[in-house]
Amino acid sequence: MGGLETERVVVGWAARDPSGILSPYTYTLRNTGPEDVLLKVLSCGICHTDIHQVKNELGMSRYPMVPGHEVVGEVVEVGSEVTNFRVGDVVGVGVIVGCCRNCNPCKSDVEQYCNKKIWSYNDVYTDGKTTQGGFAQSMIVDQKFVVKIPDGMSAEQAAPLLCAGLTVYSPLSHFGLNKSGLRGGILGLGGVGHMGVKIAKAMGHHVTVISSSDKKRAEAMEHLGADEYLVSSDATRMQEFADTLDYIIDTVPAVHALEPYLSLLKLDGRLILMGVINAPLQFLTPLVMLGEFLPLCLSPSPRPPSLALFNCKFF
Repeated sequence: MGGLETERVVVGWAARDPSGILSPYTYTLRNTGPEDVLLKVLSCGICHTDIHQVKNELGMSRYPMVPGHEVVGEVVEVGSEVTNFRVGDVVGVGVIVGCCRNCNPCKSDVEQYCNKKIWSYNDVYTDGKTTQGGFAQSMIVDQKFVVKIPDGMSAEQAAPLLCAGLTVYSPLSHFGLNKSGLRGGILGLGGVGHMGVKIAKAMGHHVTVISSSDKKRAEAMEHLGADEYLVSSDATRMQEFADTLDYIIDTVPAVHALEPYLSLLKLDGRLILMGVINAPLQFLTPLVMLGEFLPLCLSPSPRPPSLALFNCKFF
């Protein structure tokens, strides 16, 4: 189809202040170009990052803000240079909608590390228009940041995969942990934690859910299919699990001690931090460097587990 030149008026659900309340908001989509895809939103997941942004918990929110970055929609129009999508396709959009295209990360197909990347909402596009997210009727997105949704997958099933799912899958792939037979831990059972259990199980891993209380045991074991459930305050059980895990994906979105979980890792295991936290995390570097995980593991190791500060919200 030809170039898209007219602005479109849509209605979304916007936050206007940090109260957390969303209300209807009418606005115009940005001007579109030859590489843009116009989509009608079918479903949009709710991510904890949306809550952070709506409530300005990260200190950089702009209002009015239409959140939502786990977006599934139907293509209703495409620009003249769009080659991968056509009207009627069901597609997904994540947390990024633009990049500079010229830096090393962009040229290496890792645009999530572009210093000029453009977020799907709470940001400004290259034409100066404020970006708004998927809690709305429609979105316009550069084809580079649109993906096809497989046939047979419902919109509500696919949407969480575009953030929570990718957030877990990316480090497992990046660190070579996407092979069967591994023993993994999922720390925290929120949205990302749920996806962590499902994806790790699909990869053939033995999965232990680690939580601060026993209240999510049935959910983890019966509904998600976890193999083990470990309450972090149970010192005896924590000691039993010492040196048993190849990796831990830490999804907790609040300040917490890291040292107790390092003791659970095998030699060269990985603690992968995924939770968005609005305060500095601290840990004792000697415990990481020497492998002395007091009080849960007293034997020093010449090659301790690694601490992987891996942010894959952008994948």
